Amino acid sequence: MIRRSNTRTSISGIPSETHAERADRNFVELLQGFRVAVTGVQVLFAFLLTVPFSIGFTRLGTVDRWLYLVALGAAALASICYIAPAAQHRVLFRQGLKETLVRRSNMYGLLGGTALIISMTSATAVVVDYLYGGLPAVLMGAALALFAGWAWFLQPAFVRWRNRKSGTLSLPGQRIRRSR
Repeated sequence: MIRRSNTRTSISGIPSETHAERADRNFVELLQGFRVAVTGVQVLFAFLLTVPFSIGFTRLGTVDRWLYLVALGAAALASICYIAPAAQHRVLFRQGLKETLVRRSNMYGLLGGTALIISMTSATAVVVDYLYGGLPAVLMGAALALFAGWAWFLQPAFVRWRNRKSGTLSLPGQRIRRSR
C-alpha cells in the first residue's frame, strides 16, 4: 500500500502549511507541553493546600509563613495559567480565533512557568529553612530559581536571539539560512 502525504512542500524543501494549519499545530503543541507541566503543578498545589493542617506548620516562623503564602499563591496562579488555554478553547470553539488563542496561550505558558518557578523555589526554601536555617534556604532557593530561569526561559531566548542574529532557522536535523 502506497501512502501519500497531504503535506505541501515549498521550493526550499520545508513543508508548508496554511495559517490555519499552523495555528492548529501550534495550539496542539502548546497544549501537549502544558499537559506535562499541569500535572506537576497540581500535585504541588494539592500538597501545599494540606501543609497548614500538619502539626509542624505551627512551628514555622513569620518568614517561612510568608514564603509558604507565596508558594501557595504562585502554585494557584500556575495552575490557572496552564488550564486557561483549554478552558478558553471551549468558549471560543469555531469562532475563527485560533491564532489569537495561540498567542494568548503562549503568554499564559510563560506566566505559568514563571509562577511555577516562584512556587517551587518558595516551597523548597520553606523546607530547607525549617531543616537547616536561613543561609542554606537562601542559597538553595536562589540556585533553583536561577537554574529554572535559565533552563526554561533564558537559554531558549538566547538560542532564538542567536538564530535571529545569524539569519538561520533551525529545524530538526538541519539548519537553513533564511533569505532577508
